[in-house]
Amino acid sequence: MAIVQTVKTEETVHPFAEMMFNTGYREYGKPSVGAWVSYGLGSESQDFPAYIVLQSGMRPRGKIANFSNGFLPPSYQGVPFRDAAEPVLNLHNPQGVSEAHQRELVETVGKLNTIRERELGDAQITARTNAYELAFRMQRAAPGLINLNDESATTLARYGVDPARPSFARNCLLARRLVERGVRFVQLFHGDWDHHENLAGRLPDLCQQVDQGCAALILDLKERGLLDETLVIWAGEFGRTSVAQKQQSGQTGRDHHIEAFPVWMAGGGVRPGYTLGETDELGVYAIKDPVHVHDLHATILHLLGLDHKQLTYRFQGRDFRLTDVYGNVMDQLLA
Repeated sequence: MAIVQTVKTEETVHPFAEMMFNTGYREYGKPSVGAWVSYGLGSESQDFPAYIVLQSGMRPRGKIANFSNGFLPPSYQGVPFRDAAEPVLNLHNPQGVSEAHQRELVETVGKLNTIRERELGDAQITARTNAYELAFRMQRAAPGLINLNDESATTLARYGVDPARPSFARNCLLARRLVERGVRFVQLFHGDWDHHENLAGRLPDLCQQVDQGCAALILDLKERGLLDETLVIWAGEFGRTSVAQKQQSGQTGRDHHIEAFPVWMAGGGVRPGYTLGETDELGVYAIKDPVHVHDLHATILHLLGLDHKQLTYRFQGRDFRLTDVYGNVMDQLLA
């Protein structure tokens, strides 16, 4: 694991800060990191989407913008699984519908969509056809993914997972299982970290919800020989102040802070045991190695084998990229 102590962003409002962190822009309509990675690297799995989103707790305020394909083709959008006992619905055919009948239906619809796509040149039609095909394959593959009965009692205890109950810990275990099945990018969301008051009560409770699952995921990946090729990132959209924020109620919390906040990374070519950056004695401003969100994105893409300056897509007359016209790879973080 490596820790970056001096990440800096530009937006103090939750939805726009989330979009800045996940897409590199403050406004809607831009592709997320996962969409860019899927676009750049493609998919290793024939049975699952290249980019899957798992959510627990409070949902992101920016909603789908945080895992959107933006102006990239629709097939690169993150596919959210449900935070429920059944993460994927409709895995079984209705009574009286055989697999052969459904295969014939999917193929027929695909042929009709192909005719229409040739007439209109609409990429969304192609994406819809591919989605039908993928959904058909997922009916076979997904039950084995979400059924945790083949996990040992030791593994379930390590994560702190009750297989029947949705949780961040269960999503961490599902993330490992998705990585094993070749899913390129898995993104977990969990809230709410907005502790403007009752910090002493709310923060420890939330940490208890996430810490065990995070630690178990890293250990599990390492033991299975997957950590070297899997990059794990933990981050919020911004940090919190190093001074107290006292409310009229008398409760104490902490306000938003964008000048220097921590992000940790593990595996995937990250330099282990390294801490990058230093703040002043109050933890307010970076005094050594400030890291903008664009720099973090450039480094993430580099660790995944992509050049952030070359990964572009032409839209509205210009070449866009995740880092816009900014970003420097943080060589100090590389193993």
